Amino acid sequence: MVGHFTRFERLLAEGTIILVGPTLGTRNTGIAIFEAPDEAAARRIMEDDPVISGGFARGELRPFRVSLMRGRPAQA
Repeated sequence: MVGHFTRFERLLAEGTIILVGPTLGTRNTGIAIFEAPDEAAARRIMEDDPVISGGFARGELRPFRVSLMRGRPAQA
């Protein structure tokens, strides 16, 4: 988990990560929202995570577009 968190810190510093963290409850799931130039690059970011590549968790890549965000005008 140390490598997992350290990697997210690096990606945040590089400007790739927008936000990352676990859901809380009886079944915890990690969520990472990040920017990538294309699907192949996004898939590499996901699959290179030590928790996923080590077989400790399964990743699911889902495209996302921000429609509303505090502090930013709405985008259609």
